[in-house]
Amino acid sequence: MDANGIDAVPGFRAALAVADAVLYEGYLLYPYRRSSPKNQVRWQFGVLLPEPWARAHGLEGGGVAGSAESWWQQTECLLVAPADAVVRGRVRFLQVRRRTPEERLPDGGHREADRVGEALSFDEAVPRELDVRASVAELRAGEKQLDLRVPGFETVSPLPGSAGRTRWREWPLRARARLSLTTCEGAAPDGSALFRLRVRLENAGGGPSPETPREEALRHALIACHTLLTVPGGRFVSLLEPPDWAREAARGCVNAHTYPVLSGDQVVLSSPILLYDNPRIAPESPGDLHDAAEIDEILSLRTLTLTDTEKREARATDPRAAAILDRVEAMTPEDLARLHGAARNPRPAGPAPWWHPEADASVSPATDAVEVGGTLVRKGSRVRLRPRLRGSDPQDMFLDGRTALVEAVLLDVDGARHLAVTLEDDPAAELNQWYGRYRYFAPEETEPLDGPLTEPLDEPLAETLDGPLDGEPA
Repeated sequence: MDANGIDAVPGFRAALAVADAVLYEGYLLYPYRRSSPKNQVRWQFGVLLPEPWARAHGLEGGGVAGSAESWWQQTECLLVAPADAVVRGRVRFLQVRRRTPEERLPDGGHREADRVGEALSFDEAVPRELDVRASVAELRAGEKQLDLRVPGFETVSPLPGSAGRTRWREWPLRARARLSLTTCEGAAPDGSALFRLRVRLENAGGGPSPETPREEALRHALIACHTLLTVPGGRFVSLLEPPDWAREAARGCVNAHTYPVLSGDQVVLSSPILLYDNPRIAPESPGDLHDAAEIDEILSLRTLTLTDTEKREARATDPRAAAILDRVEAMTPEDLARLHGAARNPRPAGPAPWWHPEADASVSPATDAVEVGGTLVRKGSRVRLRPRLRGSDPQDMFLDGRTALVEAVLLDVDGARHLAVTLEDDPAAELNQWYGRYRYFAPEETEPLDGPLTEPLDEPLAETLDGPLDGEPA
């Protein structure tokens, strides 16, 4: 446990596991070799560059996307806490460590080289953590500013066989954290005050000149920067699904280059990668592959197919790549089988969220119907596709005149109806039905091929029908 006790807060360990995945997301991608094009443009998320360099390159936007580089990021979240509660935060990021091999010269001196034996030049990175804290009473009195520093570092070590040596260098970093608290209108149901907490992080280093290439400017950057916040004795309020009494305050929160989600009710992870509340690492995952958009099973199997030459380069590229190779090569058939898949309920027990089909019993895609040109269209109806000339997906135009089978009548959040269909002459139609992969058209983009209604339904009834049709068994 650390001196502040932040690690002991319920929910912190679970948030930390996800934060580690965020820290190294995209760090080094399959096939984990330096020569791979995808590993030659690096550091995709949460990059805070020195302010002078960032401003000179127009990096001043404030959108929520953490893939947009800047010199600052801002977290705003809601909390309910007494005046004696303490907000504790942990700022985490990567610091570039440049690795340069130097070949030994005949006169005993050394010269930089791209490669000496198996030693390659590469920008590694090391994790950094800096803790901040302030009481609710302090923050209500005014903004608190904290200066954060990471020293530079340089060292050399000999290469095997007296071929030369390797030099590692890290450049010093300076950052600034600004913490503030404002009281929101309204209160929790128990009468407790509702606060908006703001944590603004800035790269306060002078950095290189504006003419410096990005690759070199990154050596002065905070990379994959994110923040863990805790409030023992209080609780945070979800911005994704706020309760009614906090909904207006949640709308007023402004987050830039990062977004806060809950881990329990006393911990927030503010991440440059958008997450949902209470994110978790799948228990089947044997370790980080630096690509959370991939499937562990597929990526592990692909890694096993690397040639010995490719594996040697990957191991020489970065110690984390070597660790991935070691772990994958040590996996047993049972380990791989555990990666094959697991079924879980994607939402917790309790009322369904507003966007879920179960939230409204009157909505039933399998039995709902809509009237098109005097004909009732529902699941099982045959239609001819007539996509609009304007506003349609260009690929839909290739389907003009084709016949399709309606698989469901859907209702979107704006109240508009859509038909999910499969093409009748598509050889993969049965597979698409099983997989739930449909094409979607507005009702007016179809021509019914079944007979018309003897008595057209009026519009409200056609749009809410969820029982058997006349003449059909109940």
